[in-house]
Amino acid sequence: MLNDFNRWLQDSVFKPLEDKKMPVMEHLVELQVRLTRAVIVTAIVFVVTFFYADALVKWLRIPLQNMFVPSTLSWEPTDLPTVPFVFLAPGEALWQNVKVAGLFAVVLATPYILFEFWQFVVPGLHVQERRFVGPFVLLSTLAFLAGVTFSFFFVLPFALNFLISYGVNAGFIPQLSIAQYVGFALWFLLVFGLIFEVPLAITLMAKLGWVDAPFLRRYRKWALLGAFIIAAILTPTPDPFNQCLMALPMYVFYEVGIISAGFFNKKKPVQEDAGGEHVAPLTPATVAAGPARMPKSGDSEYVGVPSGNPRR
Repeated sequence: MLNDFNRWLQDSVFKPLEDKKMPVMEHLVELQVRLTRAVIVTAIVFVVTFFYADALVKWLRIPLQNMFVPSTLSWEPTDLPTVPFVFLAPGEALWQNVKVAGLFAVVLATPYILFEFWQFVVPGLHVQERRFVGPFVLLSTLAFLAGVTFSFFFVLPFALNFLISYGVNAGFIPQLSIAQYVGFALWFLLVFGLIFEVPLAITLMAKLGWVDAPFLRRYRKWALLGAFIIAAILTPTPDPFNQCLMALPMYVFYEVGIISAGFFNKKKPVQEDAGGEHVAPLTPATVAAGPARMPKSGDSEYVGVPSGNPRR
């Protein structure tokens, strides 16, 4: 029975996965080699960034008591009092430096990681797929970095100033834990980087034919509700102010995705039935509308298609 099972596993599972040019095991070995290279390069970059971890944490503290002025391209101090940082555990400060250095190491090593990923995937892609995947990966990376930059210069200072000012006006003395602040700031930057990916994700689904612009317009109100629900889950604080800061840009990018889906929607060929009539393709809009009503044989309003030799 064991030999029969091994033979069935080889014939039914592994052989269909094998490429004519390279077997499955060689693909796995290549994947292991490329992942090992990416990890080694990231570790080397981490060693460098860890030496500058204190400076990186200081840069991460800039949005706390400063506001970015686009007209002068400079940071201006706010009216907040000095906010001291404290650590509540012996290894908390060291762990935050490791966290910040690791995040910056991954960001700096991203081009090499994408290069290894591209070298592994590109042999199995067709020419038209290569033309699409390459620009999509590049644009998604730029969109993520744009979201992180926008959050660091505009959203994060505004949110921190509002929250700290609210506590100071309520009569509390601000003292922030370094772990809480670093976690709040990094999570905010990560979420906004992902929010900027929404139009590209919608464009990809439209390109694959999963959604179209009419389908997305029909579910606008549900998208708005879903944006606030997702923001309520992702925000590091339960206040509605931060939820609005995340939900509103998410919905705006949903609208941008609708426009993009209208341009890049996959063209579906018009099918013909046996009688030569054109049949509309199945789209998400037709699926949402439900199946069409089929006439019954006993329906008096049904008019059949006349044949070539009508019976008298």
